[in-house]
Amino acid sequence: MTEAVQTPLVQATHKTRVFSGIQPSGGLTLGNYLGALKRFSEAQDQGIETVYCIVDLHAITVWQDPATLRHATRELAAGFIAAGVDPARSILFNQSQVSAHAELAWIFNCVARMGWLNRMTQFKDKAGKNRENASVGLFAYPNLMAADIMAYHATHVPVGEDQKQHLELARDIAIKFNNDFGVNFFPVVEPMIEGPATRVMSLRDGTKKMSKSDPSDQSRINLTDDADAIAQKIRKAKTDAEPLPTTLEGLEGRPEARNLVNIFAALSDSTPAGVLEEFAGQGFGTFKPVLADLAVARLGPINAEMTRLLQDPAEIDRILGQGAERADAIARPIIEQAYDIVGLIRSRPRA
Repeated sequence: MTEAVQTPLVQATHKTRVFSGIQPSGGLTLGNYLGALKRFSEAQDQGIETVYCIVDLHAITVWQDPATLRHATRELAAGFIAAGVDPARSILFNQSQVSAHAELAWIFNCVARMGWLNRMTQFKDKAGKNRENASVGLFAYPNLMAADIMAYHATHVPVGEDQKQHLELARDIAIKFNNDFGVNFFPVVEPMIEGPATRVMSLRDGTKKMSKSDPSDQSRINLTDDADAIAQKIRKAKTDAEPLPTTLEGLEGRPEARNLVNIFAALSDSTPAGVLEEFAGQGFGTFKPVLADLAVARLGPINAEMTRLLQDPAEIDRILGQGAERADAIARPIIEQAYDIVGLIRSRPRA
């Protein structure tokens, strides 16, 4: 049983705020664009406050070469901006510049239960058979993810299917914290999972997620690929001999066909059903060149803008620094209130 705590009830008003983060592990792909960056850009037009974070503290839960990590962080920032995330309309920063993330993560380490973390399938997948040699940070990764969200009292988080379990844990931590201390302080965050291509699959195997860690570069489209590389990869993408069907049911058992239809739908702001209505009965010899032209038209400008931005790393650092100041202005009062709720004495002014 949790011991009763004599703390006045804190009633928090939770305004709608979207938070999301991406690890700077290098090599942004079409999957990152369609599953995250494109949606991040579109959310700016919905009148909702958006906070986007490059989660470099998460990245170091496994060893990183320092120079490579710095480059990957800047490359990801360039990807955000090139994909349409406006640093003036959204808050864009890297996690390590805002200490509230690490501070709140420690509090959540003391709220979350070992049993909860032991059930996290992603840790089991990443640690593999050598889990005794995995870092404590990798094990406690979901608590830091919860802190990322709660440090801003975020109410909504765009997530892929592979992060749903971590978001459920963040909800559990918020509920337990509130119950433990008799407060209504942290919001119970809601997932945002939508769109025809939130999970983009490999161009070589439609049953596997498109991944920058796949040994075959032909399995993915990188945002750093030029027009020729994009077109070539789509034309060589694995398909089958059947023409495109008239209905979505006709894609059952055809993962590669479904993947290309979903990609077309997401790039054209259409739906899979709409794509099939346009191309029903046509073979991939007709469909793939059209898809290639569409992908080049949509991704080419992103590639060019990323290249331009990366020529001036100091400017990227300036943008991230300004974003960190804005992020800290939101997170600092929240972490100070959290300390007070827990009973920690804070007589020394914070910098």
